[in-house]
Amino acid sequence: MSDHLKLTRPDDKMDLSLHVAIIMDGNGRWAQQRGKPRFWGHREGAETAKRIIEAAPKYGIATLTLYAFSADNWKRPQQEVSMLMQLLQSKLRSEVKTSIENGVKLSFIGRRDRLSPALVEQMEDAEEKTKLGTNLHLRLAIDYSSREVLMRAAQMAADDQNLTREKFSQYLARAMHSDDAAPDVDLLIRTGGEQRLSDFLLWECAYAEFYFTPVMWPDFSEEELARAVDEFKSRERRFGAIPQAQVSAML
Repeated sequence: MSDHLKLTRPDDKMDLSLHVAIIMDGNGRWAQQRGKPRFWGHREGAETAKRIIEAAPKYGIATLTLYAFSADNWKRPQQEVSMLMQLLQSKLRSEVKTSIENGVKLSFIGRRDRLSPALVEQMEDAEEKTKLGTNLHLRLAIDYSSREVLMRAAQMAADDQNLTREKFSQYLARAMHSDDAAPDVDLLIRTGGEQRLSDFLLWECAYAEFYFTPVMWPDFSEEELARAVDEFKSRERRFGAIPQAQVSAML
């Protein structure tokens, strides 16, 4: 952490309304480093996700999008894929009640036609039961590919003669089975040491700030989340413009 940063505390007054997206990387490697099967890491990673979801509103996060399963993850061994789907179903059964109690609205983005009917039914039930949540909008990306979403949205928008960015965002929402368009991503976090987007929220991350950490996802803590938010707050977001102070100095 930079010397000029003061680590955010949960009781600090937060005036942010952030959309944070997280690529939860490193579960399998974390487990293998400990001589455990890869799924052990996924299970621990699910517990980390639960802690981060609970902590997120304290750090000014209004929307949290987690990359749970990419379209390319189908290429993994069938046993690992099956266990991941079973883990997701198990967590959905146990966490919907908690989400309602904590005011968390659950949404799922990505394809649904390749998921089991039982899982899709659980997802839709969770969306319906939590739709009134206002403390946090939690979006789980499952069987998600940003390129596929962009292609489907482009097909939908092909005959729109008055297309705007806002309208295209609505087409994107429809293409990923979302009931509404989420705001652009403010901060993208990737754990596990890799530094790439991996086909995640390419449109929404157009002006996102990136935060890469070598910490494997099972070890990602609330303190690390606070550090990422502090780093974000220290950056100057110009969106292609020149700061007003520099403009004045040029005149």
